[in-house]
Amino acid sequence: MPGSYCNLLYHLVFSTKERRPLISSEMKPRLQDYIGGIVRGEEGELLEINAVADHAHLLVRLHPAQAVADMLRLIKGNSSKWVNETFRRGPTFAWQQGYAAFTVSQSQVPRILAYIRGQEEHHQKRDFRRELVALLRRNGIAFEERYLL
Repeated sequence: MPGSYCNLLYHLVFSTKERRPLISSEMKPRLQDYIGGIVRGEEGELLEINAVADHAHLLVRLHPAQAVADMLRLIKGNSSKWVNETFRRGPTFAWQQGYAAFTVSQSQVPRILAYIRGQEEHHQKRDFRRELVALLRRNGIAFEERYLL
């Protein structure tokens, strides 16, 4: 086959350091736009993003040459630096070291989009830790609770 055809979709989840509620309503839209710029700069596509006070969910389509771990390193490192330079007041902003990444079938994109868009309502019923445990179990990922984000 002369060409390469890829649709590499990922649901990415990562939290602020120590799950501190550092993402303010003032910061949120600008942070989300900035993260979108990082993804586009790496020839990816940000299909959806929703950050709540202590974590973020993204649905991204990555370029075939872009490794998930490298993309997350760029997103988290560059956005932390930008937040600290742009919003100088308050505690230092940082993302937690780890992350969760789930592959997504094209047929499941509408469901994942709705899930990411509904984060505010979702977290009125379930905190981030319980949400993450449910996502890991649903995706068959082994984990030790003491090492969760």
